[in-house]
Amino acid sequence: MIEGLKHFNYQGSFELESGKVIENPRIGYHTFGTLNEKKDNVVWVCHALTANSNVPEWWGKVAGPEGYFNPEKHFIVCANILGSLYGTTNPNDTDPATGEPFYKDFPFFTLRDITRLHLLLKDHLNIDNIYFAIGGSCGGQQVLELAVMLGDSLKNIMAIVASAKETAWSIAIHTTQRMAIEADGTWGDKNEKAAAKGLKAARGIGLLGYRTFDSYVERQTDNDDRTDGFKAESYIRYQGDKLEKRFNAYAYWHLTKALDSHNLGRGRGSVEKALSSIRAKSLIIGIDTDTLIPPSEQKFITAHIPESHYACISSNYGHDGFLIEQDKIVKEIDNFINSHHGI
Repeated sequence: MIEGLKHFNYQGSFELESGKVIENPRIGYHTFGTLNEKKDNVVWVCHALTANSNVPEWWGKVAGPEGYFNPEKHFIVCANILGSLYGTTNPNDTDPATGEPFYKDFPFFTLRDITRLHLLLKDHLNIDNIYFAIGGSCGGQQVLELAVMLGDSLKNIMAIVASAKETAWSIAIHTTQRMAIEADGTWGDKNEKAAAKGLKAARGIGLLGYRTFDSYVERQTDNDDRTDGFKAESYIRYQGDKLEKRFNAYAYWHLTKALDSHNLGRGRGSVEKALSSIRAKSLIIGIDTDTLIPPSEQKFITAHIPESHYACISSNYGHDGFLIEQDKIVKEIDNFINSHHGI
């Protein structure tokens, strides 16, 4: 059980982009602080792939009791994403049509569906305007969707290591991860631990894109004459075991499919038109060593949002820098607020 987790049970049908329907979806979420009388202090945080909605656990310097955005001034909200195992409707839930868990047969959903579901929680919490929406990686992509959907009611955004459309490179990596899961002989079994070995392998594949050559060499090099039992192997296996204990293959498989669907321009004319419709003042951050979603993607976003500012953080950690380089992120947010808005 995640400390402080709340649930909102929506009573009604939630139609997905595919046309399929989820009845009475459940949203797990966390809040910190209080909505003020003017309702102008909302900070909406969007989490990444396998994180949860307890923001201080993984982004504590950015948002939370000890964060730049903190409960004394701000009403911080983070919703667990559709398909995740941390509170929101997911493949482990019961399919009302069969009376058994969905598992592999969970309805296909998109990143836009994930973001649209957030809006049900926004209305439930009586939020009219959002002062700042922030997120990294696929959290940043949710932020971009929110910015298009909400128009003038979303005032400011920060999207870090995000793209406006999932790239062929990212889709290829996700596909390879799903192939590893599907190659596990237990894939499709009706239990939540199915394809556990495949999930571990998928995590290992993902970790090659999350970090950099230099970070692996610096931290995982063996300085002796061993011929087996290498640090790098232990690290990858450990990380696979760690994820398998807290997640499952069905959720991971469906979530990577949702990432692949990300296309801000779908049904909106083009990616450029969608970005140009964003009215929020925007801070777009890249990381110089990120090879998964490189700075060229963030520069493209910045070039097409009318009121936007680009910053690039130097890091040895590649894509994972959005979680590790919190002091640098806070500095960029502070510079952005003070130079563009005042406090």
